[in-house]
Amino acid sequence: MPYAKEHKARTRTQIVAAAAKLFNRRGFDAVTIGEVMVQAGLTHGGFYRHFASKDELYAEAVRHFLRQEAYPRWQKRRRGGGAGSPLARLVLDAYLSRGHLADVAGSCPLIALSSDAARASRAVKAAYREVAEAMIDVFETELKGRAARDHAMVLVALCVGGMVLARALDDDELSNDFLDVSRRHALKAAGWRRQPRGAGRSAVEPRQAVR
Repeated sequence: MPYAKEHKARTRTQIVAAAAKLFNRRGFDAVTIGEVMVQAGLTHGGFYRHFASKDELYAEAVRHFLRQEAYPRWQKRRRGGGAGSPLARLVLDAYLSRGHLADVAGSCPLIALSSDAARASRAVKAAYREVAEAMIDVFETELKGRAARDHAMVLVALCVGGMVLARALDDDELSNDFLDVSRRHALKAAGWRRQPRGAGRSAVEPRQAVR
């Protein structure tokens, strides 16, 4: 029946969303299937109707970040960039924001799950790669020149590395410094600068990436 198929798809999404939050908070090994199902509001026995293993669920949880229709709070458009700002600039601003720093459960898996992914199966590594490539593509689309992909990869490294360090520190001031410095150098690498007030619709002006 159509209802049964739709219900199963919704339930699967519900499990994946619950798993993504728990894996982000605690890592793969510390989370049990039972805990995931409780978080999803379901019984343990229903898990294997949707997934063959915890490892398969983990790969889907990593990909979940790409498919979310309702972006986390930190992904919403921020004041600095108006309607004319490039998507890549909005992503950069959101990624290196205090909101993302605080939102561990809704975090990008490139940050929260990097150590787990390095030790995981090929399926999980493939899912992790898909997220990394999607982020590279967002930046590369806005950059110009033959080195556009190189610069896009630098931006991803600054975003992910800056947030990893900021999350790991017990000093709020130093954490904020890592975010600010990473963002400043990412903007320079991308060649994005703020326009003077009233100079145009966009708060930033894309120009050719710094060589």
